[in-house]
Amino acid sequence: MNKKKLVRLINTLWFFLALLPALVVKAQNPLVTHRFTADPTARVFDGRLYVYPSTDIVPPEGIDAPRFCMPGYHIFSTENGASWKDHGQILDHNEVPWGKKNAYGMWAPDCIKRGDKYYYYYPAPPKDGSAFRRIGVGVSKSPGGPFKWEKNYIEGVQGIDPGLLLDGDSAYLYYGGGEELFVAPLKDNMKEIAAEPIKVNALPSGYKEGSFVFKRNELYYFTFAHVFPDEGYTIAYATSTNPMGPYTYRGKIMDNISNGTNHHSIVKYKDQWILFYHWWDISGFNKLRSMRADYIHFKEDGTIKKVKPTLRGIGTPGLGDTLQIDRYSSIHLAETTFVSGNEPDGWMVHNTQPGGFVRFDRVNFGEGTASKITARMACGQRVGTFEVRLDNPKGKVIATFEVTHTGGWNHWKTITTDITEPVTGIHDLVVVFHSEWGLNKIVNLNWLLIED
Repeated sequence: MNKKKLVRLINTLWFFLALLPALVVKAQNPLVTHRFTADPTARVFDGRLYVYPSTDIVPPEGIDAPRFCMPGYHIFSTENGASWKDHGQILDHNEVPWGKKNAYGMWAPDCIKRGDKYYYYYPAPPKDGSAFRRIGVGVSKSPGGPFKWEKNYIEGVQGIDPGLLLDGDSAYLYYGGGEELFVAPLKDNMKEIAAEPIKVNALPSGYKEGSFVFKRNELYYFTFAHVFPDEGYTIAYATSTNPMGPYTYRGKIMDNISNGTNHHSIVKYKDQWILFYHWWDISGFNKLRSMRADYIHFKEDGTIKKVKPTLRGIGTPGLGDTLQIDRYSSIHLAETTFVSGNEPDGWMVHNTQPGGFVRFDRVNFGEGTASKITARMACGQRVGTFEVRLDNPKGKVIATFEVTHTGGWNHWKTITTDITEPVTGIHDLVVVFHSEWGLNKIVNLNWLLIED
């Protein structure tokens, strides 16, 4: 297939995906793989975790798209961090009332609740050419939309990456990109600034963007993406006792990842703090990114421990949730690689050797009603087994799968076996591989599913 046909096919798929109703997608890191998502802003509304990202696509054929091709926004939500609901597209770049047409420039958004309404903020190139980006707002009665979009952008604001903070009766808009970031108080209507923006002080030199502010223990954390000349994009932070500063720079939250952009948010959900960010490991191209999440921890003095990206990510999947065990917590005598054959985008466990194992932590078996486990596997031979054990490689065996010839290492079958005895509560799952010694390839394993 030539390049033009490939691009046309990809964009046709994106078009039909945009028309689909809300769907449930299941993954660990990255959080979703059915579309490319970047710049994730996470918020908790009524006990549910919502993420408001931007969307990356391959530039449509014949379109002179900008460096990043970003046509609009979707909304995602979850209760357990393992199964994500795609609420569908809420805004297309050609639907922005004041926006330039076919601009493909819908960068990082944010959403915040005040009273009984939800306010969604987004940047876009204005059709009047008055700035590189202006910031608009939409209003809804639901965190998942639909939103009614204001006809004009917010006057007095020029820049990218709106970040919102609601602190008591006061609301603040943070934004900007380049050497300077800004903050402005908002009027009660959340659609106008109440005073002239001021520059956020005392930040290190270099390119900055992605302002996101949260409050913890009466301390305000101003977090932002920061480019070091010798490293690239990092996530950094400063603190203050006042939402408008002055701020004191504290250091990095996350180091550069593979010389790509990084843009983030931080939220507390179910008593755990979570860092949301993006990476481009599934596409292999740093303009097609995928949102991810990992837990974040604070020291006793309030400073943030540096976060290292993990495969496992967040959440406690339960019955009916797909366990992408290639997003492991630990692995021995096995490897992971991109999944082969006709499987959806993702990874698999392969080169599984006798005595090897892969551990996937934090699985909730609930009240003990689980009765079966399903595995998605591919195999080019028929000598071996793999066991599902609890908590460690020598833990209790709850299921055993016979390795069968599926038609080859790229031909996948779904196999189900019984759970041998009731299991309750939260456990780590450890898949242990067995075969004759000397083999270095027992089975390719994509995912597990535990059901009643």
